Amino acid sequence: MIVDTPGMDDEGELGLLRIEKCKEVMAKVDIAILVVDGTLGMSDGDRMLKKMFEERNLPYITVYNKLDLVQQRIGKGRTREVPQDSIWVSASDKINITDLKDMVAHLVVDPSNGRKIIADLISEGDIVVLVTPIDEAAPKGRLILPQQQTLRDILDTGAIGVVTQVPQIPEVLASLAKAPALVVTDSQAFKEVNELVPEDIPLTSFSMLFARYKGDLGEAILSANYLDKLEDGAKILISEGCTHHRQCNDIGTVKLPKMIEKTTGKNFHFEWSSGDSFPDDLSTFDLVVHCGGCMLNPREMMHRIRICQNAGVPITNYGVIMAKMQGILPRVSAPLLGKK
Repeated sequence: MIVDTPGMDDEGELGLLRIEKCKEVMAKVDIAILVVDGTLGMSDGDRMLKKMFEERNLPYITVYNKLDLVQQRIGKGRTREVPQDSIWVSASDKINITDLKDMVAHLVVDPSNGRKIIADLISEGDIVVLVTPIDEAAPKGRLILPQQQTLRDILDTGAIGVVTQVPQIPEVLASLAKAPALVVTDSQAFKEVNELVPEDIPLTSFSMLFARYKGDLGEAILSANYLDKLEDGAKILISEGCTHHRQCNDIGTVKLPKMIEKTTGKNFHFEWSSGDSFPDDLSTFDLVVHCGGCMLNPREMMHRIRICQNAGVPITNYGVIMAKMQGILPRVSAPLLGKK
């Protein structure tokens, strides 16, 4: 996906909003292409962008455009010298466009940094049971994205995926010729699934798999334990990476807040964010609880975690904090710890 930002040199109230949008985009892209007007050279705005790329460890290419106009001035075949990681092009005459594409291709890296959702936890021929409750919040005719992606990773490994709902778990386990290598459940069904799956069978959740895949599982576990330290009236941000249509019994806005207050016996002040919206200033919050981030890429998820860390605010994950509240965090995190 290519995102064309409005630039960083806009002025006025609307211009400031555009600049903020540009900054938001930097949190989610894997590489940046800085286009410089070759007839004018590097501007202060261009230098500011380069500094921001470097501060974010964002790979980038500097592209000096309008080569055709520059050569009209200084002679055909001649260019001003630019750094090695930069390139001259002419968008109108298509000069060096293929070379630019090659540079982009070589700069692109795997955004997951080699991480897998589940493939590194299982082997070819293993059986993995996926527990996918079908309730009022489940979409019609399909599985939700984390379930789809986990199942695909299982199949790519050559393992065997068995998909079921909570009531059928005893029947499924009894029908298998060998014990499953792992059971993965929706975090909302932790309590029931924990009771139905024998202790000797590893158990975790989709949300916890994604905390490891896209975020920082260790940070999420430490932050979940911070729940015990919160005082009455503490402020909690519940954040989702998508803007799905909320049902009447939505996990983020209804179930999770009720569960947190019931478990702790305290009253908290909750606020919510969704989609691209994530506060830059977290100084007023005491805890952030984030979804699994299936709609975010790893760079954006880690950017949000770093914002929290820089503000000294603990950030955990839906599945991790639900496991903590159910008293089963050690069991469901054990299959994932020690794996990157």
